[in-house]
Amino acid sequence: MADRYESLIDQQIREAQERGEFDNLAGAGKPLPKSVSRHDPDWWVKGLIEREKISGKDLLPPAISLRREVEDLPATLRESARTEAQARALIDDLNARIVDARHRSGDGPTVLIRRVDVDAALARWRAEKG
Repeated sequence: MADRYESLIDQQIREAQERGEFDNLAGAGKPLPKSVSRHDPDWWVKGLIEREKISGKDLLPPAISLRREVEDLPATLRESARTEAQARALIDDLNARIVDARHRSGDGPTVLIRRVDVDAALARWRAEKG
């Protein structure tokens, strides 16, 4: 009878199996998730984005993201602002972040973003609110 060599890791795995620690794991009996090809040089970042459920919006440089927020401001105000004070606070916050982005460097492409005209945005919000 030959002695079988079992490494410490193999022993720990065998003992865990015997205790049933691998029974009923999430995903048991299901196919492995679709993975990106390792031939793709960006396989790891694509996997991270998928695994962590990172949206494309979160990957934009700050200046581009702020530009999108300015474009989406009317919809944001419609959906989120119930009072003029809330609308003003949302616009003021956006303008503060635009000014802050102008003072930072190295966070992506330099994109000139104008501050939002508070009075014009509020007038449009009031008109849409009816």
